[in-house]
Amino acid sequence: MNLSRLIYFLLGASNRIRLPTPSVLPIAGAVVGLYSGLAAGIFSNLIGVMSGITFSAAELAAALKPQRLRTLMESLSSARWHLEYALVGVPLALGALLLARIIEPGGPRDEVKRRLRLLALLTLGGLSLYYPLVGLAAINAVFGHAHNLPAALPHLPWWLVLLAPTLGGLAVGRLLRDRPETHGHGLPEVVRAVKSGANVVPADRGLLKLIASAITIGSGGSAGREGPIVYGGAAFASSVGRVLGFSRRELSILLACGAGAGISASFNAPIAGAVFAMEIILREFELRVFSPIILASVAGTLVSRGVLDEAPMLNRVNYELVSGAEVFAYAALGIGCGLLAFAFVKMLHGVEHFFQGRGGGRLSPWLGKKPLPVRAALGGLCTGVLVFLSPTVWGSGHDFINLAAAGQLPFIFLVTACVLKLLATSITIGSGGSGGTFFPAAVIGAMAGGAFGTLVHYFFPLATGPSGAYAIVGMGGAVAALTRGPLTGMMMLYELSGSHDIILPLMVTCTIASALCHYLIERTSTKVVSDEDLLTGTQVRTLMTQVAAVPAGTPLRALTDQLLTSEVGTLPVLDTLGNLYGTVQVEQLRDVWRDESMYPLLVASDLARKLPALAPDTDLAHALQMMDQEDVDALPVAPVLGLAPCGLLTRSSVRRFLFAQHTRSNGEHAVAPTEVTH
Repeated sequence: MNLSRLIYFLLGASNRIRLPTPSVLPIAGAVVGLYSGLAAGIFSNLIGVMSGITFSAAELAAALKPQRLRTLMESLSSARWHLEYALVGVPLALGALLLARIIEPGGPRDEVKRRLRLLALLTLGGLSLYYPLVGLAAINAVFGHAHNLPAALPHLPWWLVLLAPTLGGLAVGRLLRDRPETHGHGLPEVVRAVKSGANVVPADRGLLKLIASAITIGSGGSAGREGPIVYGGAAFASSVGRVLGFSRRELSILLACGAGAGISASFNAPIAGAVFAMEIILREFELRVFSPIILASVAGTLVSRGVLDEAPMLNRVNYELVSGAEVFAYAALGIGCGLLAFAFVKMLHGVEHFFQGRGGGRLSPWLGKKPLPVRAALGGLCTGVLVFLSPTVWGSGHDFINLAAAGQLPFIFLVTACVLKLLATSITIGSGGSGGTFFPAAVIGAMAGGAFGTLVHYFFPLATGPSGAYAIVGMGGAVAALTRGPLTGMMMLYELSGSHDIILPLMVTCTIASALCHYLIERTSTKVVSDEDLLTGTQVRTLMTQVAAVPAGTPLRALTDQLLTSEVGTLPVLDTLGNLYGTVQVEQLRDVWRDESMYPLLVASDLARKLPALAPDTDLAHALQMMDQEDVDALPVAPVLGLAPCGLLTRSSVRRFLFAQHTRSNGEHAVAPTEVTH
């Protein structure tokens, strides 16, 4: 009897469970971080496979020798399987599935059942991907797909150095030929999605970008890993958030979770990933965004440590600030990093315009007429030629960062690598290749910092540290300047270097570099009317749609017919006195339209939501602010003195208006695909 009462009590309690969005968002953030870490592992292993095809095609027979097979078994046994993930995740997911099955359907409980089921299935799916990826990483390590680039590249035949990037560019161009929205390095698209409020990054584009970027980098194209991972993580977050029914604000936080977890997984730097998500994607530091973003970064890092190399990107270098006067040298380095980042951005735009036929002379128009695969292949060929001048051009080039940090690269090599890496990355991405700019910017900054440190230490040996310290700080300065995110540059290099003493030079260099690059870009960019000016200078009457309001007593069946045939799926509702009351949306019919017994009982006023009405002369900025406060996508517009019909202003109409204005003034996208702008 007591057991029956307990079971009855538990069943009753399960039907009273609520999953409000504030409690679901951190869990969803952790799940998104899990998949961002998996995406980083998949991406890295794809690059390894492509690199292995390039470097080890002639050694496949040797790979099957018994000694190599024994090494494979040892690698698999020593891999970081982390079985505790399954021991914790599987029972939790199965428990959530069981609970979702026990809860009775109907009303708000359907939303609880759906969210529990989706989160549980995503957890099981993540675990099912994790362990095969660990095995693939072990296989890649044994069969030579993870190369020591500085040692392996000199042994590559000259014809393969030219052929591999060319074929890689040809393949990527063919893959992306019909998907121009996937070009570039991915980060601006995520920033634009969050800034516009759309928060939609299609998942299929994210997967396509990962594959294309893996081909580009693995075949020798000069690009980085982080952009595709950021884009892929945001794409997955966008899909999950929309399925879970999150609001626009919550979707933007979830997109930031995916992007930040991607950075955390790529650099093995969870703090830097969280700061990146808040500083660059959301551009805010509020308590409500902390928990989902931090959980996402932690989950992404934990997963990536299993499917990627757990060793830090930077070898630990002993560092100390030799004298207070050395701060002036780091300030000068910040100026240099800011100028380099500005040149990088301009070069990216210039090369992109040149390959699209918008440059001067005869060659640019000729290139513009060629299909994307041909342009990308020519860009790959140019990159292959530059490899003969500097090996840092090949791939992401981050293998040379540790050599610069240890002071093992000569001055001429550092200067040449800095210039050619900047040029090669611009050609690879601008010609149609796919990849990020974080890693190349870090390499450019390390080379520039190492060269600068060599000069400074030569002239002031007693008052300055070794060149390696300047190489590390130069990395942070270049990343901070390119993204205009000083905190991201500081925390990333502080976390990677593991040195507390380096934080002061990082603060000086990153701040100056970021401010200078931002100033130069704002000063030289084409002046266009900002979104704020457009919104404050445009009245609601300009964009509102005139619709006939429905009386409060409209029966449910007639109301359903009008809603389903309306253009925007929303209708204004009048109260019993004939005054504007609020709106009714087609989504509100979800819980009642199948129940025929409810049709005679309900009228429009039963479903309507009371909302403030906009005056026709209200500016769009105030209207959007009211939409955010009410968490709706449409607001009613009151008639003028009762002489005009009611109207509706929708968020989508405002978004189309802004896009049309920017397209008319710029002739192109508001955010260029090769620049991070805010």
